[in-house]
Amino acid sequence: MNSNELVQTKENNVINWKGVLATLVSLSIPTVLEEVLSTLIQYVDTAMVGRLGEKATASVSTTTTVNWLTYALTGAISVAMLAMAAKAMGAKDEKRLKKLSGQAIFLGFSSGIVIEIIALVLAPFIPIWMGAEQDIWKPAATYFAILSTTLFIRNSSRVFAAMIRATKDTKTPMLISVAENVLNVILNALFIYGLGLGVIGAAIASAISYGVGGFAMYVAFRRNKYLQCSLNDVKPDAEVIKECVHIGLPALGTNIASCLGYVVFAGMVSGMGTTVFAAHSIAVAAEEIVYIPGYGLRVATSTLIGNALGEKNERKLNLTRRLSVIITMIIMVINGVLLYIFALPLMSIFTSSERVAVLGSEMLKLVAFSEPFFGLMIVLEGVAYGMGRTKGVFIIETFSMWCVRLVSTFVCVKILGLDLYAVWLCMIADNICKAVLLAVTVRPGRLKSD
Repeated sequence: MNSNELVQTKENNVINWKGVLATLVSLSIPTVLEEVLSTLIQYVDTAMVGRLGEKATASVSTTTTVNWLTYALTGAISVAMLAMAAKAMGAKDEKRLKKLSGQAIFLGFSSGIVIEIIALVLAPFIPIWMGAEQDIWKPAATYFAILSTTLFIRNSSRVFAAMIRATKDTKTPMLISVAENVLNVILNALFIYGLGLGVIGAAIASAISYGVGGFAMYVAFRRNKYLQCSLNDVKPDAEVIKECVHIGLPALGTNIASCLGYVVFAGMVSGMGTTVFAAHSIAVAAEEIVYIPGYGLRVATSTLIGNALGEKNERKLNLTRRLSVIITMIIMVINGVLLYIFALPLMSIFTSSERVAVLGSEMLKLVAFSEPFFGLMIVLEGVAYGMGRTKGVFIIETFSMWCVRLVSTFVCVKILGLDLYAVWLCMIADNICKAVLLAVTVRPGRLKSD
């Protein structure tokens, strides 16, 4: 290679590096803003309920982890559809995108209906299974049942949002999500305080908001120029469903293993008393603002990884991975420091109980040091999902959640009788374990599509 060719190669490398960074940032900003703004608005929602007292907070928090579980199936479908659609976008395969759009409607709606029916049937039993104190069984069950009335459209909207993001449109889902959460706060004020409905009012407000947001996401999906499809495309397609199952089944396993793990984990904590559980639940919610930007970056990373795979551009793929990790780690280090400094003021936003605020702030200070590991875990999952490599994530998530977090928590709580500090140390150990295992597994030289 002569000197001119060497200079040209270096210039192309710089252009490629800058181009990938610019695209990653432009796609990430809306998704990060969506997650952060939604979380901030949810903070207001949590604070509104928190002002009603510890029992109200516990009534809402008891079913939180089960509510996460209701997203497991559509979450897995979303992972698969985003990976397939992003790859089709990279390959500029319009026919493939049209087919995927029709299957997104079929899979989104059918799975959403099944999940809603199951949730409504099981609602009365969930607080009991969660080990909640008897005096909050009824309000917690009623809260979850009302919230589940719009679960059908809320779940299917996740699939539609994934398809929209796969076309490199991250702004539309952001605007819809933020509007949905703003509506939730407004309706909260009306139903909780204006009409004096308390916890029931919070459930009604959330159900309406999620329903409106889900419908808006479907409309946006149908209007996306890359995702136009006919009625025939909505009919079940064996080839697409088979690929969706191949990618999505391990992702579903990951979601179920994770969510069930959180359910068992929360159940062990709820048995430690209402005050401890309220402090734990609010601290978990408060921590979201720190790591939620990582989830925004993960969506953008998965999209670009899928595009690079469709383009068969290995350099772009590896650059996306490296840049995503670097950006996420920088953000998480900064956020971890801020979390440690503002732990008590943050907790005080959500509860009027000094005992709950102080105990929760101590947990936040503890977890602040592990945030970079959490960020690394999140972004590497995004890389793996964009490649359609969901099996490895499933194995790591299942092992770490059930063998590290839950076993150690059971020993600490049920056998040794230790306090909430030990519980959060078990949680931190789980996150670090996942980050390390993913860092070893998801490497540039080993990035091969399943």
